[in-house]
Amino acid sequence: MPTRQRLSVVMIAKNEAELLPACLASVDWADEIIVLDSGSADNSVEIAREAGAEVFHADSWPGYGKQRQRAQSYASHEMILMIDADERVTPELRNAIEQVLMTPPSNTVYSLCRSNLFLGRFMRHSGWYPDRVMRLYPRTLTYNDNLVHESLNTQGAPVQVLKGDLQHLTCRDLIAFQRKQLAYAEAWAKERFQRGKRCGLFSIFSHTLGAFIKTLLLRAGFLDGKQGWILAMVNAQYTFNKYAALWALGHAKAKGRI
Repeated sequence: MPTRQRLSVVMIAKNEAELLPACLASVDWADEIIVLDSGSADNSVEIAREAGAEVFHADSWPGYGKQRQRAQSYASHEMILMIDADERVTPELRNAIEQVLMTPPSNTVYSLCRSNLFLGRFMRHSGWYPDRVMRLYPRTLTYNDNLVHESLNTQGAPVQVLKGDLQHLTCRDLIAFQRKQLAYAEAWAKERFQRGKRCGLFSIFSHTLGAFIKTLLLRAGFLDGKQGWILAMVNAQYTFNKYAALWALGHAKAKGRI
């Protein structure tokens, strides 16, 4: 009988006291839980430790990609499950992961189906389901350096789809969600600007309109009811903020203000 691979659950967190208990409970069967805290002002650290997690601290914020790299560096087992505080591993997904751990080690990356909550509804359309994310992988792989919208460097490894959902409490509060989206838009614009990207007014409005149409019609967001319509508007607003911020940075540079 093959030796079971050992699993390290890895997460980055800051001020997640409300969400951490349920998240950690959903992965309490793992061999190790690593939490990299980014200076929480609430009792996130105490909650994580009480749940049996190993807690580490980061004094600076290098962006999401590098922060995930930091967190993973503390893991000691051969398989990594990277999750966030607002995510929960369902029993069906746990069973699928356990089956993977019983197989011989390989360089395979596993794709999880993320089920996203938006204003009280787990979406089934709008481009939010199935929201495939590569989160279970051998520790020889790691995340890229992106400031935001980071992803795993698979290095050409084969990808296998797992059964079961990773529940993601994406938007429980619309205003808080909008604040997070605005921060993402700012980070996205700065990253593109640093890479020499620029855009004009036409790009701002064409991408904004395209985001609305894609969410509502092409991705059948209207089938998600009221939440689908609201999400289409939110996606359009987020897209507008991204490209408008990038335009503003380019305009400021052209005027010699940065």
